[in-house]
Amino acid sequence: MHPLSILLLGLAMSTDAFAAAVGKGAAMHKPRWPDALRTGLIFGVVEAITPLIGWLLGSVAERYIEDWDHWIAFGLLSALGLHMIWKASHVGVDDPTPPRTGFWALALAGFATSIDAMAIGVGLAFIEVNILVVAVVIGLCTFTMVTLGVMAGRALGALIGRRAELVGGVILILVGTSIVYEHVLA
Repeated sequence: MHPLSILLLGLAMSTDAFAAAVGKGAAMHKPRWPDALRTGLIFGVVEAITPLIGWLLGSVAERYIEDWDHWIAFGLLSALGLHMIWKASHVGVDDPTPPRTGFWALALAGFATSIDAMAIGVGLAFIEVNILVVAVVIGLCTFTMVTLGVMAGRALGALIGRRAELVGGVILILVGTSIVYEHVLA
């Protein structure tokens, strides 16, 4: 693969994670750069691992992953989004600032947005490509986009205040819906 193609693939694979990160950033209470970098790192590592897994699965699992990747991503993102909406609707006026998002919640969100990268990895198993280079580029692009997305979400969160987690949940559901929409039309 040409280096430009690898970079464009990395950017394309990071768009879902960016949208989810904007929602996460809106739901966090004034995330700082360390929070954004931590979120970006978790998403980036997960996004780098999934094409490797897909590449290893190769032709054995190709049709299963390709047929269901969008539904799995939709289910995971919707579940996370509904949970965020539920939390937002059950937070009282006197409740303290929401706690920092846990590692497993971020990893699950990262996995949900990287199912398509796993399917890409399966496809790459059939062409001559250095999968490690591709995985690193995808991971770095995702790290960058998610870090920026969290900080963009911070601005959104400041504008909408206590409703930020509600909006973040809706955004995650919309990302999942758009993934299904793209796959159904393809």
